[in-house]
Amino acid sequence: MSEVTVRFVGGPAHDLVRSLPAGPDGTPPRLWVLRRQQAPPTPAADHLYARQRADEAGVWSMRFVRTDPVGVTE
Repeated sequence: MSEVTVRFVGGPAHDLVRSLPAGPDGTPPRLWVLRRQQAPPTPAADHLYARQRADEAGVWSMRFVRTDPVGVTE
């Protein structure tokens, strides 16, 4: 399986760059749930990001949509 580089835009993962699995067309998933652990007593949360577009260097952006309690977005 191939991977593609994405940059998360907005939300708690703003400017985080990582590799995600690429589909047959070479694009990252349309939606991605990123789980971030929080310091106690705040529980972990799921952050939903949506695919945007690739820049000139081929790095895709994933735009922040919303934050949900763990498991709600699955």
